[in-house]
Amino acid sequence: MSATEILPGAAEAAPRTIPPVDRESRRLGFRLTLPTQLLVLFIAGFPLLMQLYISLTDWSPLDGVGWWKAWQSWNSFANYTDLLEDRRWWGALWRTFIIMLVCVPAEFLLALGLATLFMDDFPGKRVFYSILLMPMMVVPAVAGYMFFMLFQSGGPFNGILSALSGMDIKIAWLSDPTLALVAVMIADIWQWTPLMFLILLAGLVGVPEDQLKAATLLGANWRQRFFTIMLPRIKTIMVIALAIRVIEIFKIFDTLYIMTGGGPGVATETISVYIYKVTTQDLIWGYVAAIALVILIALSVLAVFAMKRMEAAKNGGRA
Repeated sequence: MSATEILPGAAEAAPRTIPPVDRESRRLGFRLTLPTQLLVLFIAGFPLLMQLYISLTDWSPLDGVGWWKAWQSWNSFANYTDLLEDRRWWGALWRTFIIMLVCVPAEFLLALGLATLFMDDFPGKRVFYSILLMPMMVVPAVAGYMFFMLFQSGGPFNGILSALSGMDIKIAWLSDPTLALVAVMIADIWQWTPLMFLILLAGLVGVPEDQLKAATLLGANWRQRFFTIMLPRIKTIMVIALAIRVIEIFKIFDTLYIMTGGGPGVATETISVYIYKVTTQDLIWGYVAAIALVILIALSVLAVFAMKRMEAAKNGGRA
């Protein structure tokens, strides 16, 4: 009688050996993909190392030397300490956070409501679906020019307000520091709510129909089905949608720059606009590299947090 017959679990406990053929196949696959892996590593790693290197210097194109000689103006961590004392940087960061805190929740709630409505069939659904996705397909620069014209003192937006109120309204939206930021947020919500809608609708469509029908047969109303079945099922999708939009808010540039140019003054100057101005106007590239690296690290931490939340959602709430 063999050992495996005496001890039924012995076969399972024995270490699994990889057949020589499979081992050789893996080695061959690794050798074949190694050039591509090295190329991808170089494409991703070289700019990052270059950015870190320049961020530790005062190098500028005006110095008359190549970036590889930036060590001649080495300043260690002076750019990072200057960043902590830069009030304009903190102001741009704060305005970016304001846009994020207003636009992302607004886009999420609007998109979730629209996605829920589009779960059911109704006349003209395909037409409304196409119309709803159109803003997302507009080039951001074109969207910026559209809203620049809409928010002029004699533009359509004031015309609508005048018709509704019965008074001649001439609000200078883009010249007022507060209203200019509001106009930028309206443009962002208009353009990117469809993206959030598309992601959430894809999640809701994937909710098992049999569970919803079973809940209906058991007497659950629409609200109970929505909060106990549909929302828990799309937790991962919601985290993905929110993470994408939060990261994209930090990159908002085209629409905002064409509408206001960061003005009036610096009233609508966000992180991306600030980096652009320091790069092209002040030409302080070492300082810009430090700013960009800090933003990259912050967004990477946010991405890791979002991935952990996704994993927790998949495991039923356990991190």
